[in-house]
Amino acid sequence: MLLHISSPPISHRNPHFLSPLNHLPPRSKTHLSKSHLYSAFPNQTLKNRAPFGNKTPPHGDRLRLRPQALPGIDLGSFESVLEATAVLTAIIVVHESGHFLAATLQGIHVSKFAIGFGPILAKFDFKNVEYSLRAFPLGGFVGFPDNDPDSEIATDDENLLKNRPVLDRSIVVSAGIIANVIFAYVIIFVQVLSVGLPVQEAFPGVLVPEVKTFSAASRDGLLSGDVILSVDGAELSKTGPDAVSKVVDIVKRSPESDVLFRIERGNQDLVVRVRPDKNFDGMGKIGVQLSPNVRITKVRPRNVPEAFRFAGKEFMGLSSNVLDGLKQTFFNFSQTASKVAGPVAIIAVGAEVARSNTDGLYQFAALLNINLAVINLLPLPALDGGTLALILLEAVRGGRKLPVEVEQGIMSSGIMLVIFLGLFLIVKDTLSLDFIQEML
Repeated sequence: MLLHISSPPISHRNPHFLSPLNHLPPRSKTHLSKSHLYSAFPNQTLKNRAPFGNKTPPHGDRLRLRPQALPGIDLGSFESVLEATAVLTAIIVVHESGHFLAATLQGIHVSKFAIGFGPILAKFDFKNVEYSLRAFPLGGFVGFPDNDPDSEIATDDENLLKNRPVLDRSIVVSAGIIANVIFAYVIIFVQVLSVGLPVQEAFPGVLVPEVKTFSAASRDGLLSGDVILSVDGAELSKTGPDAVSKVVDIVKRSPESDVLFRIERGNQDLVVRVRPDKNFDGMGKIGVQLSPNVRITKVRPRNVPEAFRFAGKEFMGLSSNVLDGLKQTFFNFSQTASKVAGPVAIIAVGAEVARSNTDGLYQFAALLNINLAVINLLPLPALDGGTLALILLEAVRGGRKLPVEVEQGIMSSGIMLVIFLGLFLIVKDTLSLDFIQEML
């Protein structure tokens, strides 16, 4: 299952990350296999948009984000990692439950319901279904006994998934996507009622939420809370990811060369000269975390109808950004390929959000659900969309399925691509972790 993390709308507190994410696991013909291996964080587009009509927020506290350090990925505290993993696991459970319920409610035989991949850690049987928890909780699958040589069910049983009509199979395959869409809306609605939705006001410059001890930035005088107004004479008049990316790019291009930062510190306007250290990849690094310079206030609904309206607008804003990010990835792949990351980076993103503000996990979870739904609609092998495409082709052919060899070849090629890309991204993300980079 492919996962694409796109930029959140303005109301989101998600920090700017240098790496996007994607995740996708293998799937066999008789398994609806799901995981979250590939996603993408294309450049975030923080539009000065409030999802609540024309309400203008008053000046609130400056947003305290903990975005990614330059240039690696910071997993942070063990507790925040657990929180992010729990969110991802819950989304997997919802997705797989969609497939499972769609099958069982139609009387279709199901043999397995698994959370995770790899070795089984715990399992139990109930009503001829094996429920298991596996070692790697970054995916899951629903198994069907259609092609199981050990199954005692006759191959012509009408309640095997493969023997069901096109409509029944389409419902089972698409149910995971529908479950994620519904779950995303429920998460946003709960957030609206419980904590409200943030409205963001943008200001020029880039905020420095944190400066690492013994880093180049710490050594040369940058402090937490500074606002960078220009870098080497390049003004940062526009806030958002473009401004953050401009700082990142200049630092990366300047290893062991002086970079001039004009900063705002309280009421002072200062110039600080920083000499970036050379990273193991030859690029410059200064050991800071950066985020858009914004202030946040929260808006709560006055009544239940307004809560539905707020949640609907936020849901549509998130969905629009996911689609925009996906379009950017496909049409500018040469520029976005380096920003594709895997499950390790997804957990790192969630951990950053959890450490910044626990409320941000609402948006993180909603965003993952929407990404998962959109990506799985793509007509690619090993995705729900690919399976739906084969079912649609069967319907167009008047109920005649493709030859088994052809169908298996299509799915096998997709699975091999997914495995290769998944392993590559796991290694890439792991090498980008801060503590790994410090060891190199």
